[in-house]
Amino acid sequence: MPTLHWDRKTPPAPLTASLVAASVVYPQGCGYPGAAPSAGRLALGDNLAVMWALLPEYEGQVDLIYADPPFFTQKRFPARIGRGEDSRRPQDWKLAEGYPDAWPSLDAYLEMLYPRLALMQRLLSPHGTLYLHLDWHASAYARLLLDELFGAERLLNEIVWVYHGPSPIRSAFNRKHDTLLVYTKSAEYTFNADAVRLPYNPVTVKTFASSPRAGFGKVPNLARGKVPEDWWYFPVIARLHNERTGYPTQKPEALLERIILASSNPGDLVADFFCGSGTTPRVAARLGRRFIASDCAWRAIHTTRTRLVRLPCPAPFSLEVESRYAQALQPPPAALAPVAQRRGESIALNAEALPDLDYWEVDPAWDGSLFRSAAQAVRPLRQKTPIAEALNLPAHPGDLPACIQLVDAQGNLTRSVI
Repeated sequence: MPTLHWDRKTPPAPLTASLVAASVVYPQGCGYPGAAPSAGRLALGDNLAVMWALLPEYEGQVDLIYADPPFFTQKRFPARIGRGEDSRRPQDWKLAEGYPDAWPSLDAYLEMLYPRLALMQRLLSPHGTLYLHLDWHASAYARLLLDELFGAERLLNEIVWVYHGPSPIRSAFNRKHDTLLVYTKSAEYTFNADAVRLPYNPVTVKTFASSPRAGFGKVPNLARGKVPEDWWYFPVIARLHNERTGYPTQKPEALLERIILASSNPGDLVADFFCGSGTTPRVAARLGRRFIASDCAWRAIHTTRTRLVRLPCPAPFSLEVESRYAQALQPPPAALAPVAQRRGESIALNAEALPDLDYWEVDPAWDGSLFRSAAQAVRPLRQKTPIAEALNLPAHPGDLPACIQLVDAQGNLTRSVI
């Protein structure tokens, strides 16, 4: 079978890596103080190291992987961090670093992608499925890599996601689709057709009702609906969309919902090692799946966490860090009084003194090691509405001090014991 070769192509070399627990998050206090994380694991770090660290425990255990890596666009994508801005005036947007997608060469890009796809193949369970999301820049090369790693016979679908939107192109047809390459680990894979059926087009229903010859004698179950074709239309996350977080190239929840419903079951383990804005873990948690999600960008992990804590009382999840990134989740102490004060079983914050505050959380019984986030406040998206200035604390054992962590719009973390 033909394979793709480039300079310095080598099999993935073993990498010594470890994950360190930074905090356990109990969204809205659900499960605090005794519940162990069950919804999932969110990790900050290079996903190659993260996957090597997970391999001893999870090899052959992950039921579904959605991978949305950089597309080889040769661009840099900033994140929007402002609130209440005019979406029609991009020159006024408040921006921060999002993620880079610029490479010295195609070889360098493939050198990044190949070992990561190889580890994903090892992590998949025998009935697992991989969805690799790319576009015209590199999908043809990636298909050859996946044929090599999985076998060409394991290609289940080449799905085209189509969408609308403005384009500066005037010398060619507008490029308005992405490609999802779907590979299965074996011939025995999960596919829940009934979970993703769609109604037939009204024209189709009318045609079968009016003519006994429609469909050449084959009459579909019109009431049950149909399995979607391999082209999908979902709107992109536009500037005014309710889901928009400001993180670049965010994918719509409807897209991930179809993937997760079709290729996993409740309780299954879903992974996304380029999690970006966190759509995969959010939808997985909402649909009753466990998740592993990682990204090398702190802003991606922060965005994902804020989306998870907005869910209505999901199970606790852990926030971990690959050892080389440890400093990013160890904020320096700060003197916050009189900005923050404890008032009985609540913490009050003077938000006016912290105008850029984006997120804050409280561990009501800080033991000096693992931060247990029992209450969280997130600034509303796209609005100038101020963040909540008080958090009620759930019951907690002992008389340990409270500890609060704050994140501002620029991503700076501070921590204080009060």
